[in-house]
Amino acid sequence: GILLDIQKYFELSDGDTGLLQTVFILCYMLAAPIFGYLGDRYNRKVILGAGIFFWSGVTLGSSFISELYYWIFFLSRGLVGIGTASYSTIAPTIIADLFEEGKRTTMLSVFYIFIPVGSGLGYVLAAGMADITADWHWAFRVTPCMGGLALVLLILLVPHRTQRRTAAHRALSISGTIRVAAEKPGVQRTAKTTWCQDVISLAKNWSFVWSSLGLTAMAFVTGALGMWVPLFLYRAQVVQGIVSPCLQESCNSSNSLIFGGITIGTGILGVITGAEAARRLRKINNKADPLICATSMFVSALCLYIALMVAQTNILSTFIFIAFGELFLSVNWAVVTDILLYVVTPRRQSTAIALQILVSHLLGDAGSPYLIGIISSAIQAKNAHSFQWSFWSMQYSFIVCAFVGVFGGGFFLLTSFYIEEDRKEAER
Repeated sequence: GILLDIQKYFELSDGDTGLLQTVFILCYMLAAPIFGYLGDRYNRKVILGAGIFFWSGVTLGSSFISELYYWIFFLSRGLVGIGTASYSTIAPTIIADLFEEGKRTTMLSVFYIFIPVGSGLGYVLAAGMADITADWHWAFRVTPCMGGLALVLLILLVPHRTQRRTAAHRALSISGTIRVAAEKPGVQRTAKTTWCQDVISLAKNWSFVWSSLGLTAMAFVTGALGMWVPLFLYRAQVVQGIVSPCLQESCNSSNSLIFGGITIGTGILGVITGAEAARRLRKINNKADPLICATSMFVSALCLYIALMVAQTNILSTFIFIAFGELFLSVNWAVVTDILLYVVTPRRQSTAIALQILVSHLLGDAGSPYLIGIISSAIQAKNAHSFQWSFWSMQYSFIVCAFVGVFGGGFFLLTSFYIEEDRKEAER
């Protein structure tokens, strides 16, 4: 929401600016398995509270970093990623502990719908504080207040200890093991597989492989859009003469406010629309899920490409096509998760989810902001410094996202060729 202010304050190139998000995602990605391990063995509420407190404190401290120590600011983004990992891995498991199976899906859906809502509000809150105070540092000082509110709610509303598995679940598991052993001698001995065997088995599951690559393309595009769109819109408006170049420390944040609103609206509408479309179309086509994902990726890529092409002449059309691009991206989030859950056997689902998260972040949004930034910096370095080339460099580098979106649609199309067979295999 205040990327332009930060870029000016620390005098960062586009490549260095993109690295801010890459550092955050990499630390988040590497820390998540650690907190998952801890959450399965120790008090989840304590770990969650410690994570919220840690990332709030680091965020507050980063607002006092001098422009001479930009590397400390980069380090702080990585530490915030570690704190965020504690929340994203522990919170869903607490929800799963608190609700029975019927309500659990509904509550988890609400939780995941509010991820884009929170992201959009981040743009709005940061941009609003920067406008009110005329100082971008206050965007980092108001965030700990949100963390404090989260801690209060955590203490008041969440039980100190939650039931990990009920007696009924344990009895069902034991009786199932006895039944399998009685019906098929030797099965129980081979049912427990090593992690390496699970990974090898998943690598042979083509529906899982192709849908994971499709999700990676989605993450690539989403990460780049989230990082660069407000700055791209600002440069387009400067070229059109709609706004004057920002030469003072505090810059206009209206683009961030609008983009935040778009992210909130399209996130909610997209997730709900995708889930409902899949529910209806599955009744008439067993391949509905991957076909929905493929179609939405192709349409999203087209909308993004049109938004890039019209940005220099019509900023309103740019906003509209970016909104449609984000909407069709959001359609896929819930559907991709459903695909994984029914093409992978239950005893490998946790491993499958972990692998999918690892691959989608590592090859997706961990690198896309940095890649867009270094392409933009390379183009600017080869041409005379001007506002026009500043815009063109970002426009040309963003075209990569449109092509990646097309590849993502192709991956989901490939998924449709294998999904029926893999679903039957998982059921067997």
